[in-house]
Amino acid sequence: MESTTEKLQTMAGHGKTRPKNSGTKKLFDNPILEALSRTHIMVPISMWLVLSVFLGWYAFTYTDMGANKIAALFATGLIVFTLFEYVLHRYLYHLTPSTPQRAKIQYTFHGVHHEYPKDKTRLAMPPALAIFVAGAFFGFFFLLMGEAAYAFFPGFLVGYSGYLSTHFIVHAYTPPKNFFKYLWINHSVHHYKNPESNYGVSTPIWDHVFGSYQK
Repeated sequence: MESTTEKLQTMAGHGKTRPKNSGTKKLFDNPILEALSRTHIMVPISMWLVLSVFLGWYAFTYTDMGANKIAALFATGLIVFTLFEYVLHRYLYHLTPSTPQRAKIQYTFHGVHHEYPKDKTRLAMPPALAIFVAGAFFGFFFLLMGEAAYAFFPGFLVGYSGYLSTHFIVHAYTPPKNFFKYLWINHSVHHYKNPESNYGVSTPIWDHVFGSYQK
């Protein structure tokens, strides 16, 4: 018989649950909420790239920062995102399902993706929610660093767009015959071999740093 922990792991979409190579899962009975939980991958990518260009333009046009400082802040934002991606994936998306409530949260956020990894409509945070999250992050960065946020946040958003693109490529296509093949294999280990490893999608560097990398 399954232990309580094993049952909760199954509820959360990992543990004994085997990934399904096709299909999808209904998360909400309300049709509006269900529709809002899905998105075409190009919708968020386009949103964030357009916003990045706008903020970058604003940084050049309406702040006192020079080109070198803007470029440095942009690069810093890009690097910081890769660390944020790792931490979010490891500690929130793979939240230990120790209670039914935690298991439900984990499944809604990420467990459904592990159960249906090829569902193309759930490979990105839905725009309706992402807009509020992005606004909160920009507000936080602005309080933290002032006008530097206009250069830092575009780098962060481009990093996120790169993550979304990579995540879509490795789930929607067969192993490509280019450098994406390495990332495809790296993420496949996370889904099909050991979900407690290889949390980095856009780069495995933080898995090497924190000892969670597996071949």
